[in-house]
Amino acid sequence: MLQTIVAAAPLFLLAAVRCFAMFQTSPLLSTNSVTRIAKLALSGACAYLLLPWLYQSGLSDAMTVGIDAGSVGSEGLFNGLATGGYQGVAVQPFSIQFVLLLIGEGLIGVLIGFYINLIFGVFSTAGQFFSFQMGFSAAQSYDALSQVENPLMGQYLNLMAMLIFLQTKGFQNLFLRGLTQSYTVLNAYSLVMARENILGFLLGGLTQLFLDAFLIAFPMIASLFLVSVTMGLLAKAAPQMNLFSESLPVSMIVSFLLLTLLLPIMVNYFSNVFESTFSNLESLLLQVKKAAG
Repeated sequence: MLQTIVAAAPLFLLAAVRCFAMFQTSPLLSTNSVTRIAKLALSGACAYLLLPWLYQSGLSDAMTVGIDAGSVGSEGLFNGLATGGYQGVAVQPFSIQFVLLLIGEGLIGVLIGFYINLIFGVFSTAGQFFSFQMGFSAAQSYDALSQVENPLMGQYLNLMAMLIFLQTKGFQNLFLRGLTQSYTVLNAYSLVMARENILGFLLGGLTQLFLDAFLIAFPMIASLFLVSVTMGLLAKAAPQMNLFSESLPVSMIVSFLLLTLLLPIMVNYFSNVFESTFSNLESLLLQVKKAAG
């Protein structure tokens, strides 16, 4: 294991930096409960597992021309790498150009993790939409998952989404359909050449965030609006009953009943959101491949 890492140290660093940047920004793994040492160890393990598969042709070419393990990593090592590697690029390892490549790899990992975080922002935003009408807008606390101040309903939906993400093998899809495929398409050069596609993809993700959040919260918002209108009409018809003082408990009871009824539908919708997320990420990788091609 150590001999393989030393023999391909520049390539190992490129792979590890992208993994570490994604872990630093992806949901659940980016929390403070996961120590930085654990993230570094996981990044190194992933880079080691991915290295033979991603750069197999480059390593085999280096070995066939008689370069021993101590000299692998000399100038021109990046020539002939597998698809998505730095084909035809002669970079001196551990030079200024190599440092720039490391920065580009880190930026790619940050973009992948940021896009996954956008999806979890959907559920926090949906909870914020109807927390005010439920009377929970003032009940905010620190959310360990999103690492921001979040209303209680936003935390509830975020936690439910995280459980669904784990149950639907979200991290497996993130590694197999996101991280692994990104190595075959994206690198620091294609990131620059396809910057318009990537920028449009991120802006589209922000637009989709508010649309999905509104669709999740709309049944709750509409129902609570009808409750408020009904309480207002009753209070106008019988002012001596002082129904406005009872509107908050009624809104809370109706909200929890609606959440109980809508929970199976929400679970299915959350699963569809995650599936569409990885499908959109795969389509972006195809667009980048065509643009860089």
